[in-house]
Amino acid sequence: MTAAPEGASVKVGLTFAKADVAAHAEHVAENVTLYGGRISSCPIDITVVGCGLGGLGAAYALSKAGHRVTILEAAPAIGEVGAGIQVTSNVSRLLIRWGLGKQLESLGVIPAGFCFRRWENGEMIGYTSFEHMFHDYGTHYYQLHRADFHRMLYDLVADAGVKIRLNSTVVSIDPDVPSCTLQSGEVVKSDLIIGADGVKSMIREVVVGHEDKPVPTGDAAYRALLPTELLLADPDLAPFVTEPQMTIWMGPKRHIVAYCVRGKKNFNLVLAHPDDGSVESWTAQGSAEKMRSDFAGWEPRVQKLLALVPSTLKWRLMDRMPLEKWVHDSGKVVLLGDSCHPMLPYRAQGAAMAIEDAAFLGNIFSRLEGKAQIPVLLRGYEAARYPRTSEVQASARLNQKINHLVDGPEQQARDAVMKAAMEAPGTNQDEWNQWSDKRKGDALYGYDADADAEQFWTERLEKEAQEALQGRHANGQAAHL
Repeated sequence: MTAAPEGASVKVGLTFAKADVAAHAEHVAENVTLYGGRISSCPIDITVVGCGLGGLGAAYALSKAGHRVTILEAAPAIGEVGAGIQVTSNVSRLLIRWGLGKQLESLGVIPAGFCFRRWENGEMIGYTSFEHMFHDYGTHYYQLHRADFHRMLYDLVADAGVKIRLNSTVVSIDPDVPSCTLQSGEVVKSDLIIGADGVKSMIREVVVGHEDKPVPTGDAAYRALLPTELLLADPDLAPFVTEPQMTIWMGPKRHIVAYCVRGKKNFNLVLAHPDDGSVESWTAQGSAEKMRSDFAGWEPRVQKLLALVPSTLKWRLMDRMPLEKWVHDSGKVVLLGDSCHPMLPYRAQGAAMAIEDAAFLGNIFSRLEGKAQIPVLLRGYEAARYPRTSEVQASARLNQKINHLVDGPEQQARDAVMKAAMEAPGTNQDEWNQWSDKRKGDALYGYDADADAEQFWTERLEKEAQEALQGRHANGQAAHL
């Protein structure tokens, strides 16, 4: 397979960010064994629609389970935009298992913690240390450049034998065959279709059987990436690089998140603000001048940072409630990642949940013994993953409220509780800082998608799968899941 050229332009005129050479992972997949060496005794043809992080993850995990996987991607080139992404411990453990430990160590920035500051003067009002992350969860919390993350997965997929077809826009699917019809008129048939086609998923509406409209959150966000050499030249800004941590400035109806990526070569900024007519797109250009005016009056270091931004991307933040189902009634089409549980960016779990989905699917499909089991395994995946992703969606919505309190009694109460928890860690209940909630941290970061898949198989899925294989389950329905 020929890799798409780095820096190639896509149809919207956007130039992809170039991945760092240290992100390349050629030949890594050749030496990786997953699922304890278990592979399916019934290899099937799987079509993954979408070549984002979730689609690549699913393709890799399923190919390692022994299946023949093809990715259909509408764009004429493969790549990612220039932006940062947080790779939390629940994801990094999977990536290391997939063979990407070296790449994470080379390019990932490990933050010391999460610092909360007041918008107008930069006063620290809260802090969550991440020093315990490795001790508690066995893997680090990393900050990456999205293009580097995408390249890592792309190289894994390429070496695993997955076929990637570019310029392959899917205009419709027949869930009963199943098959995908491309814009060219070509029909691509397979045994299973995975809809990894993102927040604007066409396949989602086929699965649920009706139009699925997003709900405006009232927010939009600017994104920008700065060379850290610019920050190092200013004594006021240099500590953001030399002492890397995530910083969040909280203000009335707005907040800013900032952190280093790419081995501290770049500084990532995300600025959430009231929506004023943006679009739901990762690639829409925004106005740097408008961005600066939206955050006028914020503390001096913020003004210095924003003065360094030459251009920005802007996107509308839309929300979608949990779907009624992820699996089509045919039992041959399933959703994954943003297509079924899009996440607001306030909990840093959008890509994380998609990668977990991919790992879980790959694990249970390594046990496939016959095509009659496909619907059972899909509904088992939905039953296992649905509660977790719904809870994380709700957690992200809660952070939107917490971060955007207008100045007043509720904001003052939030700040007082966060300060008390910061000054006496472990002695105060900090209901305003989900990052410091040990119970939530254990549930989020301590989760292992492979371990969950193994347990779910043993406790709930194995019997249903065997009955389907023996023809004792009509249409392969997992009746008791």
